Amino acid sequence: MRQRAGSMVPRRVLAALLLLCLAGVVGILLLCLPTTDLRQPPGFKYGIVLDAGSSHTAMFVYKWPADKENDTGIVSQHSMCDVKGGGISSYAKEPSGAGNSLKLCLNQALKDVPKEKHSVTPLYLGATAGMRLLNITNSQESHDVLSSVTSMLKSYPFDFRGAKILSGEDEGVFGWVTANYLLENFIKYGWIGQWIHPKKGTLGAMDLGGASTQITFETMEQIENPQNEVTLRLYGQTYKVYTHSFLCYGRDQVLKRLLSKVLKAEEYKPDISNPCWPKGYRKQLSLGDVYNSPCTSTEQPNNYDSKAAVTMVGSGDAAKCRLHVESLFRFSNCSFSRCSFDGIFQPSVSGNFIAFSAFFYTVNFIQSVMKRHVASPRDLEEAAQAICNTTWSQLVELAPGQEKRLPDYCITSTFVYLLTTKGYQFDDSTFSNIAFQKKAGDTSIGWALGYMLNLTNMIPADEAGFRKGTEYSSWVVLILLFVVIILIALAAIFCLVRPNKERDAI
Repeated sequence: MRQRAGSMVPRRVLAALLLLCLAGVVGILLLCLPTTDLRQPPGFKYGIVLDAGSSHTAMFVYKWPADKENDTGIVSQHSMCDVKGGGISSYAKEPSGAGNSLKLCLNQALKDVPKEKHSVTPLYLGATAGMRLLNITNSQESHDVLSSVTSMLKSYPFDFRGAKILSGEDEGVFGWVTANYLLENFIKYGWIGQWIHPKKGTLGAMDLGGASTQITFETMEQIENPQNEVTLRLYGQTYKVYTHSFLCYGRDQVLKRLLSKVLKAEEYKPDISNPCWPKGYRKQLSLGDVYNSPCTSTEQPNNYDSKAAVTMVGSGDAAKCRLHVESLFRFSNCSFSRCSFDGIFQPSVSGNFIAFSAFFYTVNFIQSVMKRHVASPRDLEEAAQAICNTTWSQLVELAPGQEKRLPDYCITSTFVYLLTTKGYQFDDSTFSNIAFQKKAGDTSIGWALGYMLNLTNMIPADEAGFRKGTEYSSWVVLILLFVVIILIALAAIFCLVRPNKERDAI
């Protein structure tokens, strides 16, 4: 009995060792089978754009997949920061303040962008119409402000690409890119989990800022003035767009120009009636408040004294106000087949448009405060007349807390009506194609995102990495482990079998 029990133990051990040996062989065979290369995502790239507007500066941090999509990054907003204080042009007399104002937001960017990406993250500052006007007024002050912000931006570990004044055309085109990108007219993420090109056209963009207004749209017509034509390549597609920026036609500058017209019409008397202000509203202002801009400086009266004060009283006359606003435009002297105003060529408007910034705020006031529908040129015209004929006390009652801007809605609504209908030439059949919106999707529209989308065309893509399903070093270790297991198992089997053979021989 003891001999049988003794012989059974080695048999069980032997069976276990044989199974272990077999498992090692199977493991090696599985590791040696052909494997599929797996695509390893290359991660993200980042970019920083500072939008230095006329009234304030905003910093945007963007990111996109480093391998890009048809040569343009799928860009998303990673974070943003509003710079405290006014726009950089407000530091004309103290340039160092312009650079110092950016510190808090740049310090935030250091945290928002991974540290290992700092040196390869492009950093760009673009200044718009506020600095364009300062450059016209005093080029040395403009240069000093840009030098200050350049010095500050260079002190950070990012890839500084420049601080410059954007042209009005750049501002318009990049705003158009932003709007169409956010509304997924270039590319969208399909339900099958892939990026696809939607089969729909782009929409035009109209921006009404503080110092300028821009119109940009894709057109099939010949663009007679080459300065108004821009060609863009985004997501593998080429777009030809018309664009123009009208300096001094932004909201704030229009208000100054209108006051200049009223002062001239009233012969610069100390007490003046303003038909574009509501009845019951009065304000004292200095001539310097009106003529301190290059948009109005050429209209200064004789013996001009910037400190001279005038008292202006609203009379609320819609018809007279319209005449004053209309005098801001020049609708004659067109040297092309067709023009918008001021002798600027413009093809006929077609397709859908999105109107944002002060366009939106003006129409939103009409709809939310005045409770009027705006679906046609006639609706907008009647709404402007209604605002101009509303007294100051009535306006304050309708919109409490908005006293700062209430006096100006008669002017801005009349201006928006004339700009869209007589200027850009929207009529009863095309006006309804305009959507007055503050945002596209959930993001405010501006030039910064469009600029970053264009910039990603210039930044080389990272090549996608490929690796085995199992890391190579791990694969080698596993092969060696299975070989060792097989050798140990074979050695154990040999040691168990050899004594049995010797006993059988005895």
